[in-house]
Amino acid sequence: MQAQDQDEIYEELGPGGAALDGGADLGRLQNVPVELAVEIGRTRMTIGDALALGIGSVVTVGRLAGDPVDLLVNGRVIARGEVVAIEEELGLRITEIAAPVVEVPPRPPESDEASDPESGSGDVNAREEVVPG
Repeated sequence: MQAQDQDEIYEELGPGGAALDGGADLGRLQNVPVELAVEIGRTRMTIGDALALGIGSVVTVGRLAGDPVDLLVNGRVIARGEVVAIEEELGLRITEIAAPVVEVPPRPPESDEASDPESGSGDVNAREEVVPG
């Protein structure tokens, strides 16, 4: 994801993270601790295979060398990047920002007669016919 896309994500935010529409000030959240993790991959194995691991064992994690790795905040992927070595420490050079996850609240049940158990037969497809006579 390019910087332009990142700007679109935050286009509704003003300076310091304040919403332009007068909404919540995101600056209040700056001191909330979160857990950051870099995940190079995952795999599944049996307990027997895990117990057989020892010094020198190699565990494949389903990624190829050079593939981007995930940056997670509290378990959610927020970015991807490449592992870099700086002196003797490992780090992550971010190459892509993940699209934000927008959770849509569940819709309330529609209050039509078909879903109301007290409104008749409850058969949605049933129609009453008026016979002249």
